[in-house]
Amino acid sequence: MKLETKITQLLNIKYPIIQGGLAYLAYADLAAAVSNAGGLGQITAMSLSSPEALREEIQSVRNMTNHPFGVNYAIGQHGRPFEHMLEVAIEEKVPVITMTGGNPAPIINRLEGTGIKKLVLVAARRQAQKAEQLGADAVMVVGQEGGGHLGRDDIGTMVLVPQVVDSVSIPVIASGGIADGRGLMAALSLGAEGIEMGTRFIATQECVHAHASYKQALVEGGEADTVVIKRSLGAPARAIRNGWTDEILKLEKEEKKYEDLKDYISGTANKRYIYEGNKDEGFAWAGQAMGRINDIPTVEQLITRMIQETEDIRTRWSR
Repeated sequence: MKLETKITQLLNIKYPIIQGGLAYLAYADLAAAVSNAGGLGQITAMSLSSPEALREEIQSVRNMTNHPFGVNYAIGQHGRPFEHMLEVAIEEKVPVITMTGGNPAPIINRLEGTGIKKLVLVAARRQAQKAEQLGADAVMVVGQEGGGHLGRDDIGTMVLVPQVVDSVSIPVIASGGIADGRGLMAALSLGAEGIEMGTRFIATQECVHAHASYKQALVEGGEADTVVIKRSLGAPARAIRNGWTDEILKLEKEEKKYEDLKDYISGTANKRYIYEGNKDEGFAWAGQAMGRINDIPTVEQLITRMIQETEDIRTRWSR
């Protein structure tokens, strides 16, 4: 099936499906699998320990795929300088760089003239307009259904996407609550040129760093089994609800400060769940799309199924 949009043209990919940055999980195996299946796979740069580790990961992806892929920079969320990590991606001439959190201006400015495509994750109309002004090639718009870090306004994907589409001239990619072909077609009907998925790609066989119990929690859980933590810190983020997140919410209700919360919301606590499967001593990011996850296929099986679903919808609409 041909599914050409401004995003497939911009990124030189077969299908307008982008894999999210996925802190501590988006590495070469997953990125290459998504790109080989026709989407755009990504590496998460700031979860890696050093520029050398990023370079090795980029080269690993290139050994597994000849197709375009991206490197994601979660700026502002790790408290680490990113400039030295960015230089590696530029030296390696990666096709696409995406930015989440923080001010994207330094990255966009540095990438000027490199030919690297620049995508910025936003959660509000004004952020999308600013990204366009700065020189982004496209924006990824995340609604409040999404997993991980979200916008502060609690606006759903269904409302936010067309708002942004109507306010910018660059292509818009929809994110948040999307896990199948129906979500893809819904996004396209809202005016988006493609989708970004995070949670759905965790529950795949090639997401090798995710513990089996994390994947199983995504399969067994429903759309009501997530909570938004870190609101009191001005950085709301959606995770699977468990005893650990209940404690975080309790501390937030008690108006505890960052120093009281930092051990609960740390990357170490995150990795205890997602790497070790220790659900009692950590947390795991997930969006409401977990209510649409019923299996753990290969990435190719997932994307093939999604494209078949979109074709079925097209056929039904044509009648």
